[in-house]
Amino acid sequence: MLLADGRHVPDLHLEPGEVDRCRELAAQVTAPVLGFVAQHTTVAIERTVLRLLGLHGAGPRGIPQVNLVADELHRRRLLGKGAAWWLGYVMRQGARDPGAIVEAIASLPEQPAPLPPAEEAALREAVTRETRAAVAELRSRVAQRNALKAELGTGPRPHKYLIVATGNIWDDVEQARAAAQGGADIIAVIRSTAQSLLDYVPHGATTEGFGGTYATQENFRIMREALDDESRRLERYLHLTNYSSGLCMPEIAFAAAWERLDMLLNDAMYGILFRDINMKRTLCDQHFSRRICALADITINTGEDNYITTADADEAAHTVIASQFINESFAHRAGLPDRLLGLGHSFEIDPAREDTIARELAQALLVRTLFPEAPLKYMPPTKHKQGDIFFSHGYDLMADVVGWVTGQGIQLLGMMTEAMHNPSLADRYQALKGADYVYRAWRSMGDELQLKPGGMVESRAAATLHAARLLLEEVAADGLFAAIGKARFGDVARTEAGGKGLDGVVARAPGYFNPLLDELEAT
Repeated sequence: MLLADGRHVPDLHLEPGEVDRCRELAAQVTAPVLGFVAQHTTVAIERTVLRLLGLHGAGPRGIPQVNLVADELHRRRLLGKGAAWWLGYVMRQGARDPGAIVEAIASLPEQPAPLPPAEEAALREAVTRETRAAVAELRSRVAQRNALKAELGTGPRPHKYLIVATGNIWDDVEQARAAAQGGADIIAVIRSTAQSLLDYVPHGATTEGFGGTYATQENFRIMREALDDESRRLERYLHLTNYSSGLCMPEIAFAAAWERLDMLLNDAMYGILFRDINMKRTLCDQHFSRRICALADITINTGEDNYITTADADEAAHTVIASQFINESFAHRAGLPDRLLGLGHSFEIDPAREDTIARELAQALLVRTLFPEAPLKYMPPTKHKQGDIFFSHGYDLMADVVGWVTGQGIQLLGMMTEAMHNPSLADRYQALKGADYVYRAWRSMGDELQLKPGGMVESRAAATLHAARLLLEEVAADGLFAAIGKARFGDVARTEAGGKGLDGVVARAPGYFNPLLDELEAT
């Protein structure tokens, strides 16, 4: 198979009817969920609209202005009409600057009087006009990013993806520059541990974080500015990624779009399964965030690789495939084209087993064959990493080989000390050096290798696809919410009414007004 970037991968025979049926079933799974989404909003969605319309500062004690407004409207049971409507309401009464808007919202009567039809129409027209101007500015910023990318060009596929995560944004910048100078194509700033559980986005630059650095709009700006500078110096465009997940998924997507990020980790089920965030909240927020990613030309990275850290990678391989079909369906319904679908999977079968390379090849080649236009993000081993750094480095190189031969688009590089401590700059250098060696040594092998008909790789891929189809049949019959409750993905069960954030899900009232959503859907 010839990929769009000119690489060849071995041809894998699959039953077309089985593939088509999987996509039909995935559409059946996502349709009722999106029906629910179309009838609801969330506090995070409404905060995102307010950010676009200019409320992006912090109030007393550092509380974001958008939280002050959205929480007050939610407390009064007014949020179902749309935060943008109430913003227009208080602005027509004279509130203009953010501080005055916050005070005016807090001073609303418990039951505000409805507006006459003419005033209602004027309010909507005025806020829509402001929204369109802000969206136009957002588009211009995205165009600025894309122009620099076109001017400098990018490294060849697979893009080498490297993590920085010191907790201090200024130290992250220095590590990112060093990684880029060593050959990295994508810099991923890992988010501070448990930030996904915060129902607000911290304000400003941050210098303290545990296991990562807080995702804030100012931190995005600082890193993007540094990477643009380094891109020009190296004459090679450097991609920047962060996390759009958790309780502030759409807000972070907006901040990332405004600050010209290229990629975002953005998954349909990760927060539900691994952070115990309510599934209704997650899926509403996810759809809106993906609409923003589509507008801003941001590649999403999905989290199926996480399923096989909690479930056995060999036995649960089909759950990854089923979830990828579901993620694809959700993404398409949000307007994301295949070229922005960084579907995730990983090299995680227990290395103590025999023939693991054949099985890993089968899985990675199956994903590539099913989603030929998607960039795909391939993760290195983590679950079975050891303190033996020599074995660890060799283990990572095997993942690099599989990633190259099967034509992955984004290769997250493993670190030899990953099982011991936060990897140092020297560890990142070794990862880059090893990956470069693999890509040179295996340059033409994807075109040279042919699979044995009915052999181990082909049979394994066919069996995995069939099992994924059977799982999708079950999920389509039960519904996605019920399937998650039965622990069908990642061996983790969650309940429809459980988890964090359900109280932030709000039914849309008659006349619900969200001009940003209108613009996104029109696009």
